[in-house]
Amino acid sequence: MATIELTHDNFDNTISENPIVIVDFWAPWCGPCRGFAPIFELASEAHPDVVFAKVNTDDQQELAGAFQIRSIPTLMVFREQVVLFQQAGALPANALEQVLTQTKTLDMAKVHEEIAAQAKS
Repeated sequence: MATIELTHDNFDNTISENPIVIVDFWAPWCGPCRGFAPIFELASEAHPDVVFAKVNTDDQQELAGAFQIRSIPTLMVFREQVVLFQQAGALPANALEQVLTQTKTLDMAKVHEEIAAQAKS
């Protein structure tokens, strides 16, 4: 599956309508972003069950600001609308695979229980 471009208009729907979404915050002038792009694309082909999306921080400054993106590339992984992973910097292919494997195998019932417990305190 090819990556999709996220904007302010489609971001919320994409996150809420898909079980797992990995987002690459990037910019066209960013060398590390351009270097990471082929790794991200290959992973998207290997994981058709995950939505791979990109946010151009130059075009979507409001969206980047909402997530407090301070450096690029920054990766965020959402599962069931919960941010499970966020890291600035390009990941090597094997590290990206590990993040995806951990995301897919995580017990989300426990995650939701922890979030509910934190909200009560």
